[in-house]
Amino acid sequence: MEYRTLGRTGIRVSPYALGAMMFGSALGVGNPDHDDAIRIIRRALDAGINLIDTADVYSYGESEEIVGKAIKGRRDSVVIATKFGRPMSTEDPNQQGTSRRWITAAVEGSLRRLGTDHIDLYQIHRLDPGTDIEETLSALTDLVRSGKVRAIGSSGTPASEIVEAQWLAERRGLERFRCEQPPYSILNRGIEGEVLPLAQRYGMGAIVWGPLAQGTLTGRIRKDQQSDLRRQKFFKHISDERRVAAVEKLVPLAAEAGLPLTHLAVAFAVAHPGVTSALLGARTMEQLDDLLAAAEVTLTGDVLDRIDEIVPPGSDVGALDQAYVPPALTDPRLRRRG
Repeated sequence: MEYRTLGRTGIRVSPYALGAMMFGSALGVGNPDHDDAIRIIRRALDAGINLIDTADVYSYGESEEIVGKAIKGRRDSVVIATKFGRPMSTEDPNQQGTSRRWITAAVEGSLRRLGTDHIDLYQIHRLDPGTDIEETLSALTDLVRSGKVRAIGSSGTPASEIVEAQWLAERRGLERFRCEQPPYSILNRGIEGEVLPLAQRYGMGAIVWGPLAQGTLTGRIRKDQQSDLRRQKFFKHISDERRVAAVEKLVPLAAEAGLPLTHLAVAFAVAHPGVTSALLGARTMEQLDDLLAAAEVTLTGDVLDRIDEIVPPGSDVGALDQAYVPPALTDPRLRRRG
């Protein structure tokens, strides 16, 4: 497998990474069998994938525990990325966010569950409007200087916030975000306009999630079909008519290219020069083996041009349920007087 440099960190990672969100029982659509999940992780490592991405909130620590058990004995050859910031308790309001108080506690929990003394890439899961970004970067800088974290990153961050964080880090002499983790697929290309160009400008890596658009680009979600209802219940945007209509045009394009739709989708995600790696969120060994077979696929310019005709560059077809929405749009108090 041909490895790429994660921004300007010097860390070499595979163009496809294993996303561990589906390992654990909390979501109801994941894989609760630890032994099976461990086999899947080790199969990915054996195939050349060296980057695993997880988060403390995935099954409330269970995913990190599974990853920790899977990498035991081969930690030095694996790049571990995890995230913090999402609520880890329904009772304690301080077990979330990006405050120094929570960061110092959250990292210890992740280190313990992962069974390691350092995290290669520690990422803010989502921005916390209630915390000054300077406090967050200061706390993360201390973790880097202590050796507990090698590099820091953000996830789902708007372009303006990426610029502010980079500017502040330079001005205050703090560690800067070395990576951004945005959603990206044929159906969600909005980051091509500003986020990916900014990442390239600032020397940041980009680990993109959702290359299969949460199952929409598997070919199982088709017009006038009621397949994969469990996944549709969890990801409401899957049944969006505009997205399904685009899939109906992509299916014959994939067939003409001699590819399964899944291979077309993941190969597209790593074709952009601003993308370092795309997350493969396999839940079963069968899914992983199918996606691994796409590792050698490179899309031709003609195929990419056809994709551009179906979904224009920089545009999104519908909105992801999990996409970041600025607080100014979700909190009425921020957009109404009185």
